[in-house]
Amino acid sequence: MDRLRAFEVFVAVVAQGGFTRAADKLDTSPANVTRYVNDLEEALGVRLLNRTSRRLSLTETGKTLYDRALSILEDVAEAEAVTSSSALQPRGRLRVNVPVSFGILHLAPLWPRFLAHYPDIQLDISLADRVVDLVEEGYDLAIRISRAGSPSLVSRKLATSQNVVCASPDYIARHGAPQAPEDLTHHVCIGYTYSATGDEWGLIDDAGRAHKVAVSTSLQTNNGDTVRAAALAGLGIIWQPTFLIGDDLRRGRLVRLLPGYRMSEIDVLAVYPSRRHVSARVRVMVDFLVEAFRGPPPWD
Repeated sequence: MDRLRAFEVFVAVVAQGGFTRAADKLDTSPANVTRYVNDLEEALGVRLLNRTSRRLSLTETGKTLYDRALSILEDVAEAEAVTSSSALQPRGRLRVNVPVSFGILHLAPLWPRFLAHYPDIQLDISLADRVVDLVEEGYDLAIRISRAGSPSLVSRKLATSQNVVCASPDYIARHGAPQAPEDLTHHVCIGYTYSATGDEWGLIDDAGRAHKVAVSTSLQTNNGDTVRAAALAGLGIIWQPTFLIGDDLRRGRLVRLLPGYRMSEIDVLAVYPSRRHVSARVRVMVDFLVEAFRGPPPWD
């Protein structure tokens, strides 16, 4: 069996929603399409498609294989283009995972510009704050907000953001402002679930000494926008990155607390699997983002 041809046929069946339409697309017979899919399932020892007289659907294994096969076919097409043209135009689907708040505020406005430069690329943008497994979940690239990259991934730094402890003027008027990190134990705080240190907040003084404080939280959430909204409503003290709350600080809607203390900065990274061959789609996206964030961060 020609495995690459079998992948092509399988992808066509899924994309076209049926064997007959796939056969028309590939200029072959439905029987030939059926044979390729059957042979592929037999070779892999799994069922890829659920078939009824009225409906065709992917099994869980089929969904995984479809994403991988589509990526393989796109890479093959790109490799063929390299050998046939000295000026490669990147093409195909690019799956990108981005954090929710950062993706909405700072990346969404960039996608139209990127597509204007590379009209043959189809962007598939997934917003999620959890750390995805790029290889297992079939992503080409991810944007991560992190103090360090991953040893198993290649990373390019795009920008830096400060983490700031702050509260609304209304909260400060009612409860006062903490003067030292240990004062946070007497205040109501809003927690961010994905924080690596949980309810223990770490600050550094001007002399470089570290201070760790276990705070009491009235609200925990896994979304930065919800943390921000709670602070704006006067519910408590928060820490969040300036890419999210920088405008609130400039306009006085939130007030920076604990002068003389700071939290560690975080980096905005573009990460992708460490491979010998990086697709042109990933390469041009990373270069585009590096250029887009060149210079002082707009949020600071």
